[in-house]
Amino acid sequence: MKILLGTHYLAKTGGTESYTYALAMELKRLGHEVEHFAIIRGGVSSMLEEKGVPFMSADHYDLILANHTTVVEQLWPYGYVIQTCHGTIAELEQPSPYADAYVGVSEEVSEHLQSKGYKAAAVIANGIDCNRFCPKRPISPTLQTVLSLCQSDIANDFIRRCCQQEGIRFLQSNKFTDNVWAIEDLINQSDLVVGLGRSAYDAMACGRCVLVYDFREYMGEFLGDGMLTPDSIGHSMLCNCSGRASRLKYDEQAFKREMQKYSPELAAWGREYALEHLNIEVAVRKYLDIYEHTKDRQNGSPCKGFLKRLQEEDSRKIAAAKSENEQLREQLAGMQHQMQDMENYFLAKGQKHLRAIRALLWLSIVLLLAIAVFAFYTI
Repeated sequence: MKILLGTHYLAKTGGTESYTYALAMELKRLGHEVEHFAIIRGGVSSMLEEKGVPFMSADHYDLILANHTTVVEQLWPYGYVIQTCHGTIAELEQPSPYADAYVGVSEEVSEHLQSKGYKAAAVIANGIDCNRFCPKRPISPTLQTVLSLCQSDIANDFIRRCCQQEGIRFLQSNKFTDNVWAIEDLINQSDLVVGLGRSAYDAMACGRCVLVYDFREYMGEFLGDGMLTPDSIGHSMLCNCSGRASRLKYDEQAFKREMQKYSPELAAWGREYALEHLNIEVAVRKYLDIYEHTKDRQNGSPCKGFLKRLQEEDSRKIAAAKSENEQLREQLAGMQHQMQDMENYFLAKGQKHLRAIRALLWLSIVLLLAIAVFAFYTI
């Protein structure tokens, strides 16, 4: 199939950017013809092009996998669109009426879609390339190194203090300030990773223990689900491991107790969980299943069908207006030609009359002179 992947922003490293890259690589591996689109292009779009995923070049695609409402609004005329909504808060993550089908990355997002009047075709967790994100070195028997992938200085300072008090090495990487693409290498230098969302999934795939925790400005507080375990993972993933499922708050002592839940066995379980539930291969199969089961529905998105008919009607009106405008232009050109002919005619006729008047004047002058001479000689 000819497939287009659309994302608002492909300039720097981020969760959706990494997700789009993983989708592209897996779809190419399966033999599909894949292209990409971004409103803001940059480093990640350049990497896609280097991997044989060119920028949008066709006028039709069998399937468009789009993130962000702004992208759907630009791409919907080019093919069948599945919009993936990654959150509930940001404006970019809201469902667009132009899409044919919708996917939520969690039950929380699916419920949000429902509240907006849209039904999610499926819940598909952010897929991870488990061949790229994999254990590259064994973790320590006891907790030695913690990596924070938190996005705030407040959270990083808090975690650093806890690690210093326990004699644990502390590493950090903030995507807004460090923007590390090969984050899997840094994850593999740690035993335990602290972060939310895709950071947690990347770390699980790398066979690391994960503590879901961060401070985010848009949430206005520290939030967490604590250490991910077989007992807590289901509840945490209801909200995409965002911390909103449990909304746990820790002081330093409580946070250190949470870190003490670390074990190599827990990390190994996380890797197996990622392979089964978070693998990009699983996610792509689900997207293709949605396409196969929904592409032939007559109505698709009722709103999109209405918009398409409206667009076709507008196109017909524009074409008719252009045709009428062309006819008027031809008529105007004909009238201008006629006016020019009339102007030339009257100008030629006026010049002829002018010559006759001049001749008459000269004749009158000659006649008057003759009369004067005759009178002079007869006196």
